[in-house]
Amino acid sequence: MKILTTARTTLAAYGSALTLGLAAAFASAPVVAEENFTWKVQSHWPGSSSSYEDSLVRLKNIIEERTDGRLELELYEAGSLFKAKEIFNAVSRGILEMGTISPAYAQDKISLAGIASGLPFAFRNVWEAAYFHQGLGFEQMLRDEAAEHGVYWATDKVYPTEMVVKQPIKSWEDFTELKIRSSGALQTFLTEAGAAASYIPGSELYSALDSGIVDGAHWGASQGAFSMGLYEVAKYHVQPALNIAGTDVIIVSQKALDKLPEDMQKIVKQALDEQFWFRTNEYQYKERITLAKAINEHNVQVNTLPEDVQDRLTQTAQKMWDEEGKRSENAQKALDMLKAYLADLGYL
Repeated sequence: MKILTTARTTLAAYGSALTLGLAAAFASAPVVAEENFTWKVQSHWPGSSSSYEDSLVRLKNIIEERTDGRLELELYEAGSLFKAKEIFNAVSRGILEMGTISPAYAQDKISLAGIASGLPFAFRNVWEAAYFHQGLGFEQMLRDEAAEHGVYWATDKVYPTEMVVKQPIKSWEDFTELKIRSSGALQTFLTEAGAAASYIPGSELYSALDSGIVDGAHWGASQGAFSMGLYEVAKYHVQPALNIAGTDVIIVSQKALDKLPEDMQKIVKQALDEQFWFRTNEYQYKERITLAKAINEHNVQVNTLPEDVQDRLTQTAQKMWDEEGKRSENAQKALDMLKAYLADLGYL
């Protein structure tokens, strides 16, 4: 019995010693700190644009919260570091970790950019464009093309693009006399249709309208126009939409993404996927209330284009669609998919 008692005492002593030894070892071992990352994010939106706050600041807050601050987004508004048309290349080369652009600014790299910018007078409802991107695979086609340039592509939202003008459009002659600020496929479309369309950076847009350099412009729809102060100098909001499309895109350097731990990569991608649906739906809600506010506070009037003007614009648009298909085999594939979809909807 005494032998057993002695053995138990010895084992207990060894156990205590081992526990104390391990505790001391763990206490003296260096603590490996989790690595933190800071990404420079250059936007094509001026700070005054509604999307700068609603899209970019929202995304910053979500990513930083979900990564417990391990990934910080350092935001720069339009023109701070690079011009809008230089952002894609800066992200592609890894100079910037993230940016926001219009697909129109990457037309020399992405053959689908013209279709992504929104073929004019194609979709009639926002849900149709959303399903084309996410349900039929157009978003993945864009992502695959961008990946060839080291860029992860994520459409921010789909929404209508609608013009504001200083004088109402009552006839085809009124339309063809317009000088309009535009970009990308819509700039080509408006020029082909007979207006004088030119590109002006967002930071110069208000002054261009105010001074008469242009007679009209599009910057999103009512939210964009309101946030940029355009209703102060252009009192007519034109409908129907010129297009409905994924006109804003968030792009991420694949190099920067690959440097993140796997859990953080998933957080970023998931946040971008969620952003598409949240912002698409939120944008439609805010469009309604913003246009009503513009009408009440700035005496804005809705200028519905005459039927003959809409018919002529539709004819011009459909000719232009085919030109976009000639950019590459991939573009033709996307265009064929779009036409089949529109035919199923009864539009063609």
